[in-house]
Amino acid sequence: GCLGDDELIMRVLLVYCHPNPESFTAAVRMAAERGLAAGGHEVRVADLYGENFDPVLRREERAAYHTAGDNERPVASEIERIKWAEALVFVYPTWWYGQPAMLKGWLDRVWVPHVTFTMPTETKPIGRNMTNIRALAAVTTLGSPRWWWMLVGAPGRRILMSGIGALCHPRTKRRWIALHSIDTTGEAARLAFLAHVEKQMRQL
Repeated sequence: GCLGDDELIMRVLLVYCHPNPESFTAAVRMAAERGLAAGGHEVRVADLYGENFDPVLRREERAAYHTAGDNERPVASEIERIKWAEALVFVYPTWWYGQPAMLKGWLDRVWVPHVTFTMPTETKPIGRNMTNIRALAAVTTLGSPRWWWMLVGAPGRRILMSGIGALCHPRTKRRWIALHSIDTTGEAARLAFLAHVEKQMRQL
């Protein structure tokens, strides 16, 4: 539904990945949920650790990876969630410059060909199938300072904003919300980040 020209209510899938419910990332998730609720959005949460998602792409599943239908069966419930969504919000800590293995495994297993993209050919590049998604946001904390993260090439950002973003609607709005040097930030900076996350999600 639509409230106004710039106040679109969206179906939001919040993909949350952290093993510790008492972590700062858990507080970030709560801030994101508060902001989304304040914005009137309809939210579903995929709590990967809480739901014991299996991130391992096993032999049989890899063998069926390119076969339409067969590649959907092991992750049918996850595919249903991303097809339902009009916005994706990822909340996770950056470990070794990228997504935690649990979240990377979710991408490996769920974002399968024929469903989320069409395979490239000799004459055509990869095609986008997830045009239902018009907003994409990632909220993360990083141990590295911003300058070092950029020097390394910002791999985690590229995976979501460029890689996953390329499969979504051509005019998808993308937001990268990051708190760097998390190991040395004080309480004031952390509280300010939580407030920033809440505001960004309210305006999603």
